Amino acid sequence: MADPAHSTDDLGQAFTRLAQVIALLRERCAWTAALTHESLLEYLLEEAYEVIDAVEAGHTGAADAAELSGELGDVLFQVLLHARLQEEAGHFSIQDVIEGLTGKMVRRNPHVFNSDGTLTDSPTGDPAEIERAWDAAKKVEKPARNSPFEGIPASLPALALAAKAQNRARRAGVPVPLPASGTPASGTPEWDGEEELGELLFETVRQATERGIDPEAALRAAVRRFTAPVPPVTD
Repeated sequence: MADPAHSTDDLGQAFTRLAQVIALLRERCAWTAALTHESLLEYLLEEAYEVIDAVEAGHTGAADAAELSGELGDVLFQVLLHARLQEEAGHFSIQDVIEGLTGKMVRRNPHVFNSDGTLTDSPTGDPAEIERAWDAAKKVEKPARNSPFEGIPASLPALALAAKAQNRARRAGVPVPLPASGTPASGTPEWDGEEELGELLFETVRQATERGIDPEAALRAAVRRFTAPVPPVTD
């Protein structure tokens, strides 16, 4: 069990030891030494889904939190392996990853941190203001991005991809179009709550598969149409 009295030095020593263990595995374990960024991807995805399973199964209380702790450790293992591969290639190390993330969190949360990393006097409690500040900081970091949809991973599951694109659109003030009158989606029944939405989605998938349509592919295509750049108007 975690000890609240553990110091920052203890955490640093534990993390350093873990990084050392990963480095030794790369040197002395033939299986770990053969890993590549590409071969690790399936494990990263699997471990992330196992974290989701642990949370949704309720393994967050004192009685069984060790289950979630173990799954989070497996995700951390994947992060350290990817960072180690990059360190071996001479590109960056896990320390660069940590320092980069720390700097990003300070920059993107000006309601909590001043630019020098010290705490602000009175952090805001307005979620909309926090989102605006986050988006503004992100725009400064990535000035070349011209669309709110840039940076959304195309490999997300289709439902998550659609939700992410629509959320980005709303935050950027881009309207999310309703189905055109007369289309199948325009006759969708009303629903109320998560369970009814789940049943509606389940029925949509049933109808799609009966017609030989891949619902994931169909939804991805709809997202692509929604996020595609608007061609310039020519005379």
